[in-house]
Amino acid sequence: MKKMGLRERTMHTLIAITLRICLRFSLFVLAFAFAFAFPGLAHASLPLSSNVPGGVAIIPLGSVSTGTDTPQTWLGDQPVLVTSDHGLWYAVVGLPLDVTPGSHELRVKIGGVTTTLDFEVNTKKYPEQHITLEDKSKVELSAADEARADRELAVITELKHHWRAAQDTDLAFILPVKGELSSHFGLRRFFNEEPRSPHAGLDVAVARGTPVKASAQGRVLAVGDYFFNGKTVFIDHGNGLITMYCHLDRINVKAGETVSKGQRIGISGQTGRATGPHLHWSVVLNGAMVDPELFIPAKHRRR
Repeated sequence: MKKMGLRERTMHTLIAITLRICLRFSLFVLAFAFAFAFPGLAHASLPLSSNVPGGVAIIPLGSVSTGTDTPQTWLGDQPVLVTSDHGLWYAVVGLPLDVTPGSHELRVKIGGVTTTLDFEVNTKKYPEQHITLEDKSKVELSAADEARADRELAVITELKHHWRAAQDTDLAFILPVKGELSSHFGLRRFFNEEPRSPHAGLDVAVARGTPVKASAQGRVLAVGDYFFNGKTVFIDHGNGLITMYCHLDRINVKAGETVSKGQRIGISGQTGRATGPHLHWSVVLNGAMVDPELFIPAKHRRR
């Protein structure tokens, strides 16, 4: 057999690389086209797709191939969770409530090749919620309370952007407590008729002392007692997915502790700024507060 020269070997190598790139690109395009041909398609291990402010965009990244590394993705400078489902890779992108509707870019790195993928964010108008607080000190803050709230906001913002690489992120959440969903995500809130930040979580009306459970397995990122949120637990589920459990009466876990899905982490209460006993439950994804109802079984979502 004739021995190939340097030029021929180089050409064969270039052809092989080109074929691999073309194959990956073809799989990527097929997966992308399939997902957008069936918008809102639900998967067993993925949250419900909702391309709106405060929602979650599910973006296909191509076929899972044996021996290949997990794709890496970023929204701006923030890493984004990637998971597999039914033989395909997906980026699970949290969309902030203040994101501008329109076209956005996801940066994707697959097999050493980096590209960008466009996706659309649609508009959504959330309803209003008017709340009357008898304790006016929770609305009209003193200088000391405002300084405390600002310090705590900085701490919480840092926690929200925490990133821990993990292989076992569980996206199929359970409700932390069983009760009426009394205040939904995204409500434009007015306290004593003064506008405040939108409601960035889901309220579940339960009596004081009701056991609160972890929505999924993870690691306790932090615990604290905050001016607005009261006694709060943060659980890190890995890859930028974090849950918050607020207004607790008592906390039963500590920072650094590993918890399992359904494990009791505290009991409900009325600490912080709350008009009655309930659990405020928030979900954070790549630093964005997103609608927790997208992560729970359909039977528990609003009608």
